[in-house]
Amino acid sequence: MEQKARNNVKRLRLEKGDLSQTQLAKQVGVTRQTMNLIESEKYNPSIKICLLICRELGASLDQLFWLED
Repeated sequence: MEQKARNNVKRLRLEKGDLSQTQLAKQVGVTRQTMNLIESEKYNPSIKICLLICRELGASLDQLFWLED
């Protein structure tokens, strides 16, 4: 059975209130389009990008990313 990668990036970014997708993408070093694909679960980022997102959102890796059966 294939596991689907899931994430809470969009939810946590929106909870910050003043952080746009473009701003987060710039802080992490990716394009806004890439951030959109990550948030919509259409692209699985490298562990480095995952950790950078975690740092910017003040969350742990397991709070942002997980595998779902």
